[in-house]
Amino acid sequence: MARWTKPSKEEIRAKRTEIAELARMGRLKLPDAIVAMRHALGMSQQQFAALFRLTRRQLAEIERGEANPTVETLERIGKPFGFGVGFVPLSSSDGPPLRAL
Repeated sequence: MARWTKPSKEEIRAKRTEIAELARMGRLKLPDAIVAMRHALGMSQQQFAALFRLTRRQLAEIERGEANPTVETLERIGKPFGFGVGFVPLSSSDGPPLRAL
C-alpha cells in the first residue's frame, strides 16, 4: 500500500475549488462537506478536530450526520473555505416553493 503524503498547496487549492463548485450547484450536504474539507487539507480526524477546537468524537459525529453543531462551530470550520452559515434555496426537487402568508 502506498504511503499517504500531505497534499501540495496546489492540490489543496484545487480541492477547495471543487468543494465550492459542489456547494454552488447545491450538491454538497453538511456531513459530506466537512469530510471533503478535512480531506482537502490532508488531515486526520484528530488533526482537523484539534485545529477547530473540537474533540475527535464531535467531529466524527458531525461527519456521520449524527451531531447538531453550533453555528459558531460551523462558522469556524467554514471560514477557511470561504463558507458562511445561512439559508440556501432548495432546488425544485426538494419540495414545493414557499408561499406568502
